[in-house]
Amino acid sequence: MARFLTPVIQDNPFGWGPCAVPEQFKDMPYQPFSKGDRLGKVADWTGATYQDKRYTNKYSSQFGGGSQYAYFHEEDESSFQLVDTARTQKTAYQRNRMRFAQQRNMRREKDRRQLLQFNMQTLPKSAKQKERDRLRLQKKFQKQFGVRQKWDQKNQLKPRDSSVEVRSDWEVKEEMDFPRLMKMRYMEVAEPSDIECCGTLEYYDKAFDRITTRNEKPLRSIKRIFHTVTTTDDPVIRKVSSQIGSGQRGPDLLTVSETANEPPQDEGNSFNSPRNLAMEATYINHNFSQQCLKMVRKGTSNDGVEKYKFPNPNPFVEDDVDKNEVASVGYRYRRWKLGEDIDLIVRCEHDGVMTGANGEVSFINIKTLNEWDSRYCNGVDWRQKLDSQRGAVLATELKNNSYKLARWTCCALLAGSEYLKLGYVSRFHIKDSSRHVILGTQQFKPNEFASQINLSMENAWGILRCVIDICMKLDEGKYLILKDPNKQVIRVYSLPDGTFSSEEEDEEEEDEDDEEEDGTQ
Repeated sequence: MARFLTPVIQDNPFGWGPCAVPEQFKDMPYQPFSKGDRLGKVADWTGATYQDKRYTNKYSSQFGGGSQYAYFHEEDESSFQLVDTARTQKTAYQRNRMRFAQQRNMRREKDRRQLLQFNMQTLPKSAKQKERDRLRLQKKFQKQFGVRQKWDQKNQLKPRDSSVEVRSDWEVKEEMDFPRLMKMRYMEVAEPSDIECCGTLEYYDKAFDRITTRNEKPLRSIKRIFHTVTTTDDPVIRKVSSQIGSGQRGPDLLTVSETANEPPQDEGNSFNSPRNLAMEATYINHNFSQQCLKMVRKGTSNDGVEKYKFPNPNPFVEDDVDKNEVASVGYRYRRWKLGEDIDLIVRCEHDGVMTGANGEVSFINIKTLNEWDSRYCNGVDWRQKLDSQRGAVLATELKNNSYKLARWTCCALLAGSEYLKLGYVSRFHIKDSSRHVILGTQQFKPNEFASQINLSMENAWGILRCVIDICMKLDEGKYLILKDPNKQVIRVYSLPDGTFSSEEEDEEEEDEDDEEEDGTQ
C-alpha cells in the first residue's frame, strides 16, 4: 500500500503565499509576473524587446523588465586580454601605389606635350615668358611636395593666374579688402543728367519670348561689329574735361562660373578652359543680343524695318562702314554729382528698344546666360528644369555667376533701362562648343532684380567714392587697379611710364617680323 507523506504547510499570517524560499530555489533569479500579462514572448530579459508603440502596452509586464538577469563581473580582470583580429588599415598611397605612379607619369607626359605644342605657337614675348614661369613653378611644386599632396581630394583648386602679369617694379599704393568694401555706403547721389545720346537701336522681336525647351531655336552666327573702345579713347568723353580717366586693360570677355565653388580648372587648348569658356560666353552674348532683334538682313533694303535713332550718330562708326553691319547699340553719356567736388561721367549702353501695350518705347539691355556642362551647375539640367523650375536654374546661376549678373544689373540701372532681358542658351552637345541652341528668355525690371540678388546701389556708390578718394590723393601718373586672383583683395599699383605701350609696340613688331618671314618662305 502506498504511503502518503504529509507536506509541510507554512502559515503566512500577513498575506497569501509562502513565507520562505524553498531550498531548491535559493539564489535563483526570479522574474515577477502577473496573471494578467499576455503570453506574447518566450523570454524578455530587458523589458525593451518591443519598441513599437503598438505593442508597448500589449506585451509589457506590469512589473517591468527588472535587473534580475543583469550580468555583474566581480572577478579580477588583470589576466584578461583583448585580441584585435581586425585587419590593419593601409593608407591611400599604400593601397594605390601603382595607380598614383601611373597618374604622376601621365601628368608629366601631358605637361611635356603641352609645352612642346605651346612652343610651336606664335605668341608675344610676354605671354611666352608667363607660360614658362607657370610651368617652372608647377614642376617645382610637384618636385618639392611629391606624394605629400592630398591625393584623396579629387578636385583640388588650382591657383588662378592674374589677368595682367604683375612686375617687380610695380609699387603697391593701396590695398582694399572685400569685407571693408562691403560695409561702405554713399547716400548723397542725385539724379543723373544726360550729356549726349548717340547710336541707333533696333526693336526687340517678341517671338523669342515664346521659345521653350520643347521648341528650342538654333543660335545663329551674326557678323556684326562690336566696338570696345575704352573711355580714355572715347571722343565724347574727351570733349568733357576730367581729372581722372579710367579704362579697361585687355579684351572685355565675360567670365564663366567665376564665383562657383569649383570654377573651371581645365588648361591648355581644352574647350572648357577658363579663357575658352569666356570667349564662348562672349560669342553667345553678342550673337543672341542681335538675333532677338528685328534687324536688317544683309543684302536687303531697310524698308519695313523700323529703328530707333538717338539725336547723334554712333561716335565709333567710320564713314565708309555699312551702318547695317554695326551692332544695335545706343550710348547715353550721363553725369552724376558725387558731393560738391566730384563730377562723374559714365558712358551707359542700351542694346535695343521694345514697344509696350500702348505703343510706348522702353529701352532694354539684352544679356545671355549659357550652359556649358550641367555637371558643373549643381546637376541642374536646363533642358529638364528650365520650363518647370526656372527659379532653381536662376538661383544656380546667381551662385556661380554672381559677379556677372550684378554687373549687368548695375549697367542697366545706370543706363536707365526699363527692362533687362536674359536669354538661356545651351550647347547643342556637351562636347561641342561651336553650336548652341536658345532654350528660353526671361524679363526683369532692373531695380526689382537688384533687390532679388541683394545688389545695393548705395554700397556700389560707396565703393566707387572710396576708389575715387584714393585716386585723388595719388600723384599724377599711370595706375592700375587689379584684383588678386586668389584673394578678396584689390590693389592699386603705380606703373612706370610706358609700361603697356612698350608691350604693344613689341607685339606689333613681332607680328610684322612674322609676316615678313612668312612672305620670304
